[in-house]
Amino acid sequence: MKKPVEIEIKVPVESAAKGRALLRKHGFKVFAPRVFEENLVLDNEARSLYNLGLLLRVRRAGKTVTCTSKGPESVGGPHKRREENEFQASDFDSTLAVFATIGFREAFRYEKYRTEFSRPGESGHVTLDETPIGVFMELEGSAAWINRTAKLLGFPQEIWVTLSYARLYKEWCEARGIPATDMRF
Repeated sequence: MKKPVEIEIKVPVESAAKGRALLRKHGFKVFAPRVFEENLVLDNEARSLYNLGLLLRVRRAGKTVTCTSKGPESVGGPHKRREENEFQASDFDSTLAVFATIGFREAFRYEKYRTEFSRPGESGHVTLDETPIGVFMELEGSAAWINRTAKLLGFPQEIWVTLSYARLYKEWCEARGIPATDMRF
């Protein structure tokens, strides 16, 4: 069985309005409207998943609850690559309770507003993420699609980001000399 692999980059953008205008200019259309997301990264007391480079996340986006596991990041290359498995759950609180019974509790929470865009006939997509630390576009698809799309949108490889939101938030806090807790509005 082939393992599903997520390939992506993040790019900082000046504002959500400018990001939306840029995407519209290049033929991207909204396929998932703007929604508030709560993302809870789960781990056990020993931080076993974090120490292995793994991620377990429960996301609530509007009424949709998604459970995600991600494998370790592959090293090298300009793109972030990770094995990713996801499924939908029917209830946010019950899902968290199930994971808590086996020792996985909230280790980090981050919030954002997300809008998803695509272009007809293309397999990749772009998300516009409004976070407490800035606005980012995520380009997700094949490496070739990401390269073409980043070039089309005017994003040189030097500004591509492959860090997680947790890592970006930690670095943002360190640069300002404030403690990193949860990334919330």
